[in-house]
Amino acid sequence: MQYIKAIFKFEAIEDYQQDLLISDLADLGFDTFEDSENGFTAFVIKENFDEQSLISLLKNNEGDFKADYTLSDVADENWNAEWEKNFSPLIIDDICYVRATFHQPQPSYPYEIIIDPKMAFGTGHHQTTTMMMQYILAADVKGKSVLDMGCGTGILAILAAKLGAKSLMAIDYDDICYESTIENANLNQVENLSALCGSKEVIPDELYDIILANINRNILLDQISRYAEVLKPNGKIFFSGFYLDPDLGMITAECAKYGIKYIDHKQNADWVAAQFEKKMIEL
Repeated sequence: MQYIKAIFKFEAIEDYQQDLLISDLADLGFDTFEDSENGFTAFVIKENFDEQSLISLLKNNEGDFKADYTLSDVADENWNAEWEKNFSPLIIDDICYVRATFHQPQPSYPYEIIIDPKMAFGTGHHQTTTMMMQYILAADVKGKSVLDMGCGTGILAILAAKLGAKSLMAIDYDDICYESTIENANLNQVENLSALCGSKEVIPDELYDIILANINRNILLDQISRYAEVLKPNGKIFFSGFYLDPDLGMITAECAKYGIKYIDHKQNADWVAAQFEKKMIEL
């Protein structure tokens, strides 16, 4: 499978505009995004790429910002070599060690996660994933049922499993992420994780104690109503993948419609992660 790499550079784009553009690019098939100087780099499977759709998308946004882009082919082997060159071990809160298959184990850490860094998002290095992992490490996960939406590599669900979660459902719309999650669960000897390829429509009709959703603002806003249906009373949701203003306020307002209350949030650079709880209805 071959990928197209698109390097986007902008003149005067706001953070929320870039976030919306990334969401629109995801609708066009782009499945991985990396920050770069004056913009970001996005990747799409070559056979799924339609440049005319990209041109139309950027043209529709000309009134808000000006964007230039360049395209190049990226072969699988070059992609993975680039990952290995840039992927360094990660330590979360001095207790969780995240490494790739080509790194040496570090048994001195209470929790070790092995991630095979292919094309799926979620190695722990991005601020959003790091904050979500910090939330999970501080939460009461033992014996709980967990739903991980937009699971990427499955790293969040795998961490929850290592902390004693009873059962885990990991879902991602991208088949590469779906396959990566299964592979990484096997690498980490996690046997109580199930994975599905899809979006909110494939969420099973069962109840969860904890929902993890590291996606983006627009998708979260669209899916919160479904989360509310499958979250147990007093259950917790941990969100990330968005900015403080106006995103957190919009997500808080949408959650409030379903009795899901804002608890607190973390911020790392421009990114935010937040904790919510579904309150029991008082009779």
